[in-house]
Amino acid sequence: MLVKTYCAAVTGLEATTVTVEVSLSRGVLFHLTGLPDNAVRESHDRIVAALQNNGYKFPVADITVNMAPADLRKEGSGYDLPLAIGLLAASGKVETSRLGSYMMIGELGLDGRMQPVRGALPIAIKARAEQFKGLIVPRQNVREAAVVDKLDVYGMESITDVIAFLNGSGAYEPTVVDTRAEFYANQNHFEHDFADVRGQESVKRALEVAAAGGHNLIMIGPPGSGKSMMAKRLPSILPPLSLAESLETTQVHSVAGKLSRDTSLISQRPFRSPHHTISPVALVGGGTNPQPGEISLAHNGVLFCDELPEFNRSVLEVLRQPLEDRRITISRSKYTVEYPCSFMFVASMNPCPCGYYGDPTHKCVCSPGQIQRYMNKISGPLLDRIDIQVEITPVPFDDISRSAPGEPSEAIRQRVVRARRMQEERYRSHPGTHCNAQMTERMIHQYAEPDSDGIEILRMAMKRLSLSARAYNRILKVARTIADLDSSANVRTEHLAEAIGYRNLDRGDWAERGA
Repeated sequence: MLVKTYCAAVTGLEATTVTVEVSLSRGVLFHLTGLPDNAVRESHDRIVAALQNNGYKFPVADITVNMAPADLRKEGSGYDLPLAIGLLAASGKVETSRLGSYMMIGELGLDGRMQPVRGALPIAIKARAEQFKGLIVPRQNVREAAVVDKLDVYGMESITDVIAFLNGSGAYEPTVVDTRAEFYANQNHFEHDFADVRGQESVKRALEVAAAGGHNLIMIGPPGSGKSMMAKRLPSILPPLSLAESLETTQVHSVAGKLSRDTSLISQRPFRSPHHTISPVALVGGGTNPQPGEISLAHNGVLFCDELPEFNRSVLEVLRQPLEDRRITISRSKYTVEYPCSFMFVASMNPCPCGYYGDPTHKCVCSPGQIQRYMNKISGPLLDRIDIQVEITPVPFDDISRSAPGEPSEAIRQRVVRARRMQEERYRSHPGTHCNAQMTERMIHQYAEPDSDGIEILRMAMKRLSLSARAYNRILKVARTIADLDSSANVRTEHLAEAIGYRNLDRGDWAERGA
């Protein structure tokens, strides 16, 4: 007897329908074909134990299982359920009339309980696109899959529940998630708020400019000056996620297995802060079984690298292409996958090896040569992709001790959202460009060209501050954002002056200043 069940394989963020064909004939052998990996091959033992522990016998026959398309590699334990149901259906224990209407995924424990799997959301999207009536998943995955409308999603505890459902002997209702209600309910709940930050007004202003234009930013300052504290509060002033952005972000986390049981949609922008010992593969993604890296988990959010010079040079260099293209393509001998990685890159660092260069209360013991070597750990091409470079000093005692809180994140966020709306309107005719940081050189000349007075200020800055040539376009992009925060149609001289002040690392006298 030939029986077919349906599941899906996830490659990148895309799912491909997999047909599990089970054929029984006289004999005692078991054949599994269709490029299964070790986890899929081991499913035989899990299925045997799960069936026996729930009162079902594994069929004694010559069993041939084919997983089509046969040229697509099948990886992971999510094929346990469709394989087990196919075997039971072929042996007459499960009705076959409903098998063609449902896609199913799930790992089986030895007691028959369903275990969560990765990628339930992209599989649900594929099931709807293929016009399946419903999707059967482990109960832990049901909320993330149920955000897909026009698809009945059933969360099951064990294989006995699935058998009863397919045989029509149990009353099971699909899980319904009010996607929009849950999405908007948690958008404005942040653990960290800028109201807790006393002083550091210039740095908060730089973070506001970065958030308004989507600019990458680096903070340079001694230990204890508040770099990490303020970076953690950056998501609270970024524009809210749109529903489309939320769905794409949730897909990435679903594929990576990072969604908690009660999560249906990610409604806040991600904030990822990898340790400096991270490997290039963990940062950009890949591995034997390809998984998204930290840059993809930060998609539509913030990637924060604390103590940037401590990261391995090879790790920092792999960031260059994703920062420009906002997508990462991982090519290996056996696969090629693509993940989105449109994120704000935020970094912090000490100004020298001892950390106290420029600190008014601690003496720096580093020589100019040591400071320069420390700064050279960050390559010019990487710095070329960081629009805002701001120095930060420790907060004076008077600012720490004052009782008045700082400006709340919500007030800053309103200004940022207003500036972003101006940019969305401006770039409506430029597909793929959503904020000032994404402007091309031609767009810079079109939307951020200064007047003659502004050109003169730029010329003086390039000469007197020894600014590098690469700083020119970055200054104009940031000045355009400052003008948007000021609701100005044109880039004025005061906007350029503030933008020039955000190019500290481009100054040729970095190691000599304050010596």
